[in-house]
Parts: sequence; structure tokens; C-alpha cells
Amino acid sequence: MAKYDLSLILACYNDGDYLETSFQEIVKTLDMAKFSYEIIFVYDCGQDNTPAVMDKLIHKYGKHKVIKKIVHEKNEGRGKAVRSGIAAAEGKIAGYIDVDLDVHPRYIPSMVSAILDDGYDVATAFRYYKVHPNPVFVMRHILSHGYRFISRKLLHENLMDSESGYKFFRRDKVMPLCDMSKHNGWFWDTEIMCYCIYKDLKIKEIPYVFERRGDKKSSVRVISTVFGYFKSLIEFNIYIEKHKKELFGK
Repeated sequence: MAKYDLSLILACYNDGDYLETSFQEIVKTLDMAKFSYEIIFVYDCGQDNTPAVMDKLIHKYGKHKVIKKIVHEKNEGRGKAVRSGIAAAEGKIAGYIDVDLDVHPRYIPSMVSAILDDGYDVATAFRYYKVHPNPVFVMRHILSHGYRFISRKLLHENLMDSESGYKFFRRDKVMPLCDMSKHNGWFWDTEIMCYCIYKDLKIKEIPYVFERRGDKKSSVRVISTVFGYFKSLIEFNIYIEKHKKELFGK
């Protein structure tokens, strides 16, 4: 039996500059909600002071909050970090958000309510971008929408945004799918949502506003990352078509 309503997973890499302020905002939001929760840090072996900030927060809040810490000995990727958190979770719902808070934690209660109150198995967000007039933002916006379109066509899924880093699952339903998943990096978001669709889980997409924070320099190399995504997408499509019957009985 689950100990908490929600296990919130915070997968961290080089997030030391803003982790403390983000955590404070997250806790403030969760404390205003009516559900019980635990927070799970997963440190994916970065190069900055993130572990020290985690320890500071655990010391400061640990007497009154349930906070766990998982440390990867080597960098495994965001997908593996989230899976580690889900495996350690003791909540009825296991969810994760990006710790930079490009999307505010104010949307968490609606995600939890969709599962606890409305009977969905998965609640995931799709991004509405707050437009900024600079070439990098415009390029990312175009590439993101292009990826979504091709993903829907190749994988026969009808999600608005399979790649958002803001997802919540009924833990008992998603654990078998985590065991099936093979991707450790960012593509895991698409993989797990595809499995949710093929397993006929009940999914709710909730719109949210995405606004990149000005004090964070993105570590994503846009062009190489996008080509990597498309390569993974094609390879995953071939894998699904080849193994669909044994995986899903379809």
C-alpha cells in the first residue's frame, strides 16, 4: 500500500545555481495542496555543487519533510534518473518536473487531481511557449513542433507533446513500462508515453506555459540533440513494429 499520494522526483545534474530557490518554490506549492507527498532527489553525476545544495536542503527541511536522495556514480541520463526515482517511490503517484522550473510547480496539483480524483493513469503537460524574439528561441520552437508532428505520424500516437518534462503516473501502472524501457537519455519521455498509449492507459494532457528562465544557460546543443532525437525516433519505430505483438499483444 502506498505511503503517500505523491512521490515527486527531481532529477538533477548541474543545477546547483538555482536548486535551492526552485526547491523552496516547489515545497511552497506542495504545502498548499491537500495531498501527502515525498520528494526524491536523483543526482546524475554532474560537475558542480549540486550534491552540496541537496545536502543543505535535506538538513534544513528533512525534519519536517520526507526527502530521499539517490546518487548515480556515473552520468546515466535523464531517463535513467527518473526511472531510479520511480523505483524508489512510495507514493500512489510518481511524477517528475524539470528542476529549473521553466514550467512553474503551480501545475502539480492539477496533475495529481487528474489521477487521484478523475481516474486517469497518466497526467502530462503540453507546452505553450511564451514567445521571445530571438533566433535561438524561434529555432527551438520550430524544431520542437516538427518533432511532435513526426513523432505522431511515425508512432501513431495522438499526444500534443510527448517530450515535456512534466509527467505524473499511477505508479503501479507505470512500473512495468519502466522495466520495458531501454532509453536512458531525453528520448525516454517519448518511449514511455508510447508504451502508455499501446498499453491503453488513460492519459490526460494539461496545457501549461513554458518560459525559459533568463539566468540559466542551456546545456543542450540544439542541432545535434534534434538529430539525435530523430535518429532515436526512427530506430524506436522500427523496434516497435518488430516487437509490437510480444510487447503489447497487438
